[in-house]
Amino acid sequence: MGNMTLPLVVGVDGSDSCLRAVDWAVAEAARHGLPLRLVYGSLWERYEGGLPPVGHERSSEQVLAEHIVAAAADRAARRDTEVEVMTDILPEDAADALVRAGDHAFALVTGSRGRGRLQGMLLGSVGLAVAARAPCPVVVVRGDPAGLAGTHERILLGLGDAETGAEAVRFAFHEAEVRGCVLDVVRAWRRPAHDRIGARAATADAHAERASVLLDDLLGDAVTAYPHVRTCRAALEGMAGRILVDRSAAADLVIVGAGHRAGLLGLQLGRVSHTLLHHASCPVAVVPQRH
Repeated sequence: MGNMTLPLVVGVDGSDSCLRAVDWAVAEAARHGLPLRLVYGSLWERYEGGLPPVGHERSSEQVLAEHIVAAAADRAARRDTEVEVMTDILPEDAADALVRAGDHAFALVTGSRGRGRLQGMLLGSVGLAVAARAPCPVVVVRGDPAGLAGTHERILLGLGDAETGAEAVRFAFHEAEVRGCVLDVVRAWRRPAHDRIGARAATADAHAERASVLLDDLLGDAVTAYPHVRTCRAALEGMAGRILVDRSAAADLVIVGAGHRAGLLGLQLGRVSHTLLHHASCPVAVVPQRH
């Protein structure tokens, strides 16, 4: 493995959701020729003041962490013997551990639910925190069996504006090329509420036209850089989140960009990202726009 090959980093915690994330990540690592790094964020060392004194038994938390990481590594190795697997148990909060690991990652992969008391939440707090703070793309593995297995051979890119979209476009085209699949690009538009009834038809055409021109503008460079990727483009009227959730049922991955909030650390995870992270029928990639 060369220094240039950043690993695909997966957060593991022993939950069923995390095992699905490991399965998805093994296939993704194989497609891209990347090593896999399994990371468990554990606070036990902090509580124990560092290493246990000589002669003391390892804590049950430490034993559990080692068991979880070993089981995940074993599962990954069984699914694909070619993928190189590394493991890490880091003495910090799970979200913090993953966000820091994201500094040296191709992407971060997390399950959609943790093993904590928040099981009832639609999306575990870790997945949401990581998606909002990571410096690299974050994939939250969720959805129905077909979407998880990648049987649709279609990727969906929800296109916002230039400020949030450029990195997401590159990520989506690269992903479509590696998978050899179709890239569906959707730009949603909505009419201003104050349009007069008489002007509606004309304005609808104008909005659709503007959305279509924007699609072409934002995709131009990528289309040149990835000549083999087949794209389908659609400028659709409606709420972006709802449109993308509907179309995610026929996709293997849905990709959206996220911009940085002015003056704040972290990303602006807008309504569309939130909607997808909670309701998409396939894994969701949130791709940050670099400063």
